[in-house]
Amino acid sequence: MSVKVMQTEAVQTLLEKASGFDQSGGSQRAKTLIHRVLSDLYKAVDDLNVTDQEFWAAMSYLNELGQSGEAALLAAGIGFEHFLDIRSDAIDAAEGFEGGTPRTIEGPLYVAGAPISDGFARMDDGKDPAETMIVTGTVTDNNGQPIAGAVVDIWHANSKGCYSYFDKSQSDYNLRRRIRTDENGRYVARSIVPSGYGCPPEGPTQKLLDLIGRHGNRPAHIHYFISADNYRHLTTQINLDGDPYLHDDFAFATRDELIAEAKKITDPAKAEAYGLSGPFNLVTFDITLLPTENDDKTHRGNRERALEA
Repeated sequence: MSVKVMQTEAVQTLLEKASGFDQSGGSQRAKTLIHRVLSDLYKAVDDLNVTDQEFWAAMSYLNELGQSGEAALLAAGIGFEHFLDIRSDAIDAAEGFEGGTPRTIEGPLYVAGAPISDGFARMDDGKDPAETMIVTGTVTDNNGQPIAGAVVDIWHANSKGCYSYFDKSQSDYNLRRRIRTDENGRYVARSIVPSGYGCPPEGPTQKLLDLIGRHGNRPAHIHYFISADNYRHLTTQINLDGDPYLHDDFAFATRDELIAEAKKITDPAKAEAYGLSGPFNLVTFDITLLPTENDDKTHRGNRERALEA
């Protein structure tokens, strides 16, 4: 039998007290947020006739999720991070900030403090047998003028879909670099062709995805932060064309404007131009930044990240 108690005085009083509204201390914003979240959860229990067994199974799952450190991975997997992008896009449109390279999710695997260099960086440590890749492009404003000195922060997985720092078999900052653009707004990175990855098969993220009949795979991709004085910081990534999960990314990060081709180059002269002696894959990704007078918009948003103070 389903019995509805949400609108009873007892429940409404409980919500007020549980959210701290009867106390003078604390944050009013936190109280408002907690009250809304609790109200929605209580209502879901009421409307869906959630059983005690289902509720305590959910509590056990939250314990498992916390112990695993996969909360940010789950946030991407159930669409929260993409939802935040959709909402940010709508806010930008309403405020007249349209154009520029599209944003997409950061993901959970950024590590702050990667080595920085001017114009060019080699990202890999030479230990991965994957094919060589050159990633290059220009950073310009919305009038097509180059932005010199922009910082292009790039990170991606190795040929096994693993990221340095989290994968202890890799050297420090392997496949992670920051590059300042040259006077023409150009950046060049030598690296390896990355692979996509799947959620840890025994982890709580995949456990939930299995429960709802979804896979936990991402296509091969390359992450970017791009920042420059007087321009809006951009968080984005490119997904490599041809990957079987290109349009079935469990993290919902694929955008048509952010699909890049890894072109196989066999011309010795073109290889020599990049200091290479054999065939390589060329990925070109040009970036357009939008101007801003708000200094807060020139930096990435605050969230907990590895090695970031």
